Amino acid sequence: MAAGLDLNILVCRLSLSARQRLSFPTPAANRFRGALGFQLPEELFRPVSSIGPSGLRDRPRPFALRCHHLDGQELEAGAGFSLNLHLFTQDPAPFQTAFQGLDWLEVLEWKTGSVRLNLAPEVEKQQVSFSGAPAGPEKRQVLFVTPTELKPHTGPEPPPFPILLARACERISALRTFYGGGPLEFDFRELVNQAHAVHCTGGLLEWHRAQRHSTRSGQIHPLGGFTGWAAYEGALTPFLPWLEAAAWTGIGRQTVWGKGVMELLPAQPAS
Repeated sequence: MAAGLDLNILVCRLSLSARQRLSFPTPAANRFRGALGFQLPEELFRPVSSIGPSGLRDRPRPFALRCHHLDGQELEAGAGFSLNLHLFTQDPAPFQTAFQGLDWLEVLEWKTGSVRLNLAPEVEKQQVSFSGAPAGPEKRQVLFVTPTELKPHTGPEPPPFPILLARACERISALRTFYGGGPLEFDFRELVNQAHAVHCTGGLLEWHRAQRHSTRSGQIHPLGGFTGWAAYEGALTPFLPWLEAAAWTGIGRQTVWGKGVMELLPAQPAS
């Protein structure tokens, strides 16, 4: 694994039981947002930095909820359900304490696994081929599972690949800088410049409008974005590790609450 190009994630699987009848909104993460704000230490729920560039003063939160399968669900008291929690720190204890402090659910089981992501593409050995057919460009589909916002993209067409890659790199780099082994050792501008050789060849997006009213601050927070899919074609190999990592971290705005969940679908023959 290339030095300085890795990211470690704790993937926590929570088996839970409803202590009372639960009505989950869409997105279901809103049910957990305010509750965890009173349970988690401030440095985890609202991490800030007093040093560094102003753009990095508000740090990304070191966790991301995966509970979109609960959107709009109604659960009776005693019903079991589950969710995943992706942690970018190596200490799950504060999060275990926070969930145990929620009086409307019971933690039945907490399983934790470790994922180590290599952000450098593997160098394949050169192989001799007698097929006479040169290898063509790769083609992949990206599935946007939950509402996603990727500035400065505003649609309605799928996001250009350089924007998709840039937002993935920014999030992954920030998480490793604040919670991992330090800043990633790569040339951001050069990688994004290379991404212009990858083209979007199709896709279909659906835009969603949603908002949340904060009882604590009184502010209205937009929660919308797009879901759907996009197809990309080109020399994708250098970028695939970043997209695979983004499937674990989320991409774009408000990923901590389950927005920006994406999947990288298996390779397909280029047209």
